[in-house]
Amino acid sequence: MTLDTALSGISGILVTPYDAAGKIAPARLAPIIDRALGAGMHLPVANGNTGEFYSLTTDEAATMAREVVAMVAGRAPVLVGVGRGLHDAATVARAAAEAGAAGVMVHQLPDPFVAPRGIVDYLHAVNDASGGLPMMLYLRNDAIGTRAIADLCAVPNVRGVKWATPNPLKLAEAIAACDPSITWVGGLAEIWAPVFYAVGARGFTSGLVNVWPERSMAIHAALEAGDYQQANRLIAGMRAFEEIRAEEMNGTNVTGVKAALQATGQDCGPARPPAAWPLSDAQHARMMRFLQDNKLI
Repeated sequence: MTLDTALSGISGILVTPYDAAGKIAPARLAPIIDRALGAGMHLPVANGNTGEFYSLTTDEAATMAREVVAMVAGRAPVLVGVGRGLHDAATVARAAAEAGAAGVMVHQLPDPFVAPRGIVDYLHAVNDASGGLPMMLYLRNDAIGTRAIADLCAVPNVRGVKWATPNPLKLAEAIAACDPSITWVGGLAEIWAPVFYAVGARGFTSGLVNVWPERSMAIHAALEAGDYQQANRLIAGMRAFEEIRAEEMNGTNVTGVKAALQATGQDCGPARPPAAWPLSDAQHARMMRFLQDNKLI
């Protein structure tokens, strides 16, 4: 499968496992990756937000890039998240390229002093560091405006945008303003996918694939077939999972996934602070009901 084809499928945002000492333990991902790829996941993503990118050191992020590419072993293209300071982004981008990743996903910069034209320079530097790997932009805030987004998409080797802001009208404007070869991906997981599909996005990011990839694939198939009724029915059956992840200012995003993995026998360790850990008693009870109701445990 080519990267361009995979971008319009499911981008599975993999967790980063830890051992009992709190060190990264990539090997714990192997059965999770195998199940997700067996179900049909199109694009494994290392160092995404569900992978706790901002809680990893640069060395850890580079290691995850190498290890995930090795575990996938050519069964699908792999996207590697890069970001933070330019030196850090370049280091991980080089590691991704050396490992054989298909592309890099550039996290939106959280720096309080970010100029849109400065982001253009940043993207050029990441492109140089990776040796020209395809880039996927990850936008969690559309405040820079449509014109600036179009400038970012015009940087060489930008192939797509993960749109993670709940503003479908702005998404439609951005799609219209950019080269039609850009792939626009729903970046707010399954629940928002039908809305984004309606204005021209294709595919979506997913944390659910770590736990229940078969449901994610069924939702994708329904959307690709234009069967919004079926897609929404399937989403309703996994909505409780996403509702738990969205609590505490989204601070239980990773917590919910890792708690579910523990319950299903795939312990990947806790979520690092500042994420919440563990789930509250009430959240844990709801997660167990979700898993039991869907025969996941």
